[in-house]
Amino acid sequence: MQAGDPVVGASVGVSGIRSRSEDEESLGVKDVKRTATQAFGGGVPKRRSSSRSIKRKKFDDELVESSLVKSSSRVKGPPVIEPIRCLGSEPLSIEKKKVTKSGTALTPPLAMVLNPSPLPKRVKKSKQPLHMTKDLGRWKPTDDLLLINAVLQTSDLTSVHLGVKFSCRFTLREIIERWYALLYDPVISKLAWQAMRQLHPEAIAAIQSKALFSQGEQALLAKIGSTSQPKMDVFQELLSKHPGVFHSSRTPKSLMVHWQLLKQYYLLDDQSVQPLPKGDQVLNFSDAEQMVDDVKLKDSRDEVLEHELMISDRHQKREIRQLEQELPRWQVLVDSITGMSMPDFDNQTLAALRGRMVRYLMRSREITLGRATKDKQIDVDLSLEGPAWKISRKQGIIKLKNNGDFFIANEGRRPIYIDGRPVLSGNKWKLNNNSVVEIAGLRFVFLINLELISLIKAEAAKMTQQ
Repeated sequence: MQAGDPVVGASVGVSGIRSRSEDEESLGVKDVKRTATQAFGGGVPKRRSSSRSIKRKKFDDELVESSLVKSSSRVKGPPVIEPIRCLGSEPLSIEKKKVTKSGTALTPPLAMVLNPSPLPKRVKKSKQPLHMTKDLGRWKPTDDLLLINAVLQTSDLTSVHLGVKFSCRFTLREIIERWYALLYDPVISKLAWQAMRQLHPEAIAAIQSKALFSQGEQALLAKIGSTSQPKMDVFQELLSKHPGVFHSSRTPKSLMVHWQLLKQYYLLDDQSVQPLPKGDQVLNFSDAEQMVDDVKLKDSRDEVLEHELMISDRHQKREIRQLEQELPRWQVLVDSITGMSMPDFDNQTLAALRGRMVRYLMRSREITLGRATKDKQIDVDLSLEGPAWKISRKQGIIKLKNNGDFFIANEGRRPIYIDGRPVLSGNKWKLNNNSVVEIAGLRFVFLINLELISLIKAEAAKMTQQ
């Protein structure tokens, strides 16, 4: 064949084009890898590699570093290295075919690598939406049963929101959404039905007893007059006459309680609510109290109860009288045991102040009470009876007047109690026989020598006559 043969020239040209295309393809793949590493090099650390065709063996530390890079790329970020490997290994045959057909087949991979599309995150699809799981956590099977019973009774979700006490404070919107979910959502209705079937029969009976009263039930109860006093038999007869109107859990006692509520709020047929005054005047409590009829507020007299109260009152008064009569006998017995009987006074003792531990004798017409110190001495040292650190040095004075009366004057800071009555600082009080004197927790009994005092009174009377 000649050198100028067109077939040979064509084959040589084709082979030259193939070799050139292979060179361009290898260069293009290298450029693709380089641009990919530049584009994604911020997230993955660069791998050190040789530019030679024969790569050297990696050391142990480099192997560990490369394995850590792979694991971190798998866990934390989207797979960045894998699409670059696919460009160099598998799609070569496809790109060769595109290069043989057209010389501009390398631009799309470059554009795809330079502007990578964001990979969608894998989100586990839950079988139920978020609002469904939230409702399942708040709404308990008891709440669902209460809701169903209340809607069947009233057919009004607003009345259910106002009248039913759920385990949580649900809003009207939440109640409406839950009711529609129980009706039209198969998943929620199935789960709620299974949970309600697991309730105990006693719990179900307790929930059904709290069902709201329907309009038909309230209409039948409102026919009973407010002036009458119905008993359980009336409500039992009402239940037996209208079994289809009343709920299966109704009892005569529950009907009686609800009838009393209707009567209290003036909702019976023979009752009427007084209209509020028109205009700017606001009804206050005093005006409303004047409008109330006192006769209606009084309950009917219970003669049996009044008779029993009268008998018990008589018994109590009789016991009080007996105790008052026996009191002197007990006083004598207590005095003989404790030694608190009338002491034997001599001719010089006017009175005595007897405590629990010590007895102070009054032999002059005036004595001082208080707490004795080294600098100051007093007639009656109260510290001998007990702790007297709260008592003043000069707490009080006991004085006998010419008419035979004893008086105590408080000159200390703390009050003195005479038979339970406080005598403040600067005041005085009369002392009688057997008066109890209390000073800062220390108690004394004031005893008077009546014979000597009577003689003094007689002498005083003679002096005044002369």
